[in-house]
Amino acid sequence: MLQLILMTGFIVLPVYPQLSGLELFTSLAFIRWTILSLFTGYALVLVALGLFSIRKSLTPFPYPTENNQLVTTGIYHVVRHPLYSGVLFAAFGWSAFQMSLSHLFMTGIGLLFFDYKAAQEERWLSIRHPEYNSYRHRVKKFIPWIY
Repeated sequence: MLQLILMTGFIVLPVYPQLSGLELFTSLAFIRWTILSLFTGYALVLVALGLFSIRKSLTPFPYPTENNQLVTTGIYHVVRHPLYSGVLFAAFGWSAFQMSLSHLFMTGIGLLFFDYKAAQEERWLSIRHPEYNSYRHRVKKFIPWIY
């Protein structure tokens, strides 16, 4: 529920500061479009590959189901939470495109939320799959090779 509220808040949040009429905003249009395209494209790849990889175990609930299998291949070999990463990359791309501090702030709140949610999920996964701890130490959480 909180995730839905955060995502809705991000969508309806006004752009602040409003720079769309300034010369700086228009002069950086190519860079802004490039950032938006790269981050949104990467987000779509993360989410699509993540959904494809866990399609058999996909559930709307954050805890693992009785018969789920630990997936560590495909995109999950690169990042542990590609669905959350995709949302965060898309949010950052939009924030940069709009040059919006309000959206950047909300992206930071989203990062804190997904970090907390992922930590809880990882506790449950560690109980269900003892090999998860080894996987967690090998593969980064949200940003490949970084975090």
